[in-house]
Amino acid sequence: MTEAVYRVALADGSFHLAIGTPEGGPVALVEGLSLDELLASPAAQFWEWLLAAPRRELPEPARVVAPVQSQEVWAAGVTYAPSRDARQAESAYAAIYGAIYRAVRPELFYKSSGPRVRGPGEPVTIRSDSTWDVPEPEIALVLSSACEVAAITIGNDMSSRSIEGANPLYLPQAKIYDGSCALGPCLVPVPASRDMSIQLVIRRGDHIGYQGETSASSMLRTFEDLAGWLGRAVTFPVGAVLLTGTPLIPPPGFTLADGDLVSITIGGLGTLTNPVRKLDCGDPPASEAARAETAT
Repeated sequence: MTEAVYRVALADGSFHLAIGTPEGGPVALVEGLSLDELLASPAAQFWEWLLAAPRRELPEPARVVAPVQSQEVWAAGVTYAPSRDARQAESAYAAIYGAIYRAVRPELFYKSSGPRVRGPGEPVTIRSDSTWDVPEPEIALVLSSACEVAAITIGNDMSSRSIEGANPLYLPQAKIYDGSCALGPCLVPVPASRDMSIQLVIRRGDHIGYQGETSASSMLRTFEDLAGWLGRAVTFPVGAVLLTGTPLIPPPGFTLADGDLVSITIGGLGTLTNPVRKLDCGDPPASEAARAETAT
């Protein structure tokens, strides 16, 4: 059974690392280590130090939070053919996404600061000035300060398709806002094979609004390639997290609604579940409201 590391909050307001399994949750606190300290060191030492560190009984209550501390979260786009196709279909500038998919240099963008990331059970959000919104289930790379892959986890890259579709230069507004990123529930070692299943289930009340499953093996780029590009011109003293793109995108007729429940399951990593809330940003432009009518 794979050992996993969690980040937990205790009743006294302190945060700690904990060891457990993806299936069973955290079972013991790790003493004397923080995620910032671990990721400031070489990736080869990450699991060695964790597994050798002293442990003590996990007190109650202990709440699992996002497995990120001071790390920035970045993201890669258009790394799967379904992602390319969906963005070409939604955009008034479709050719850009075909060029990104074929290019040597990947699309990389800033997603979130560590403290803004939502953890398991915490709400992710959709913008009220957007009319077409989806979650994007992704494998997230946890990188050392040298941009080496130390571990992986599940990521939810919440996205406004109506805003990005109107103009690719609106990408920051489509991707970066309060509640737009969730990570968890735990960190696990990088598997030998990338043939991991990725499942997305969106529940709306008592019904399933969308369900899909595929494999990460169809990703065009390698983990190491993406991490290497991120580290070319940016330094990360305490490491970083890099979302690697999504192969699962709900169809044009579907958009998230307030109260939906998003669950992402990746083989060997567990399940990340978050409720959806609407973030008040004002009304959408009339052209986007019209786009919403044709998408529903």
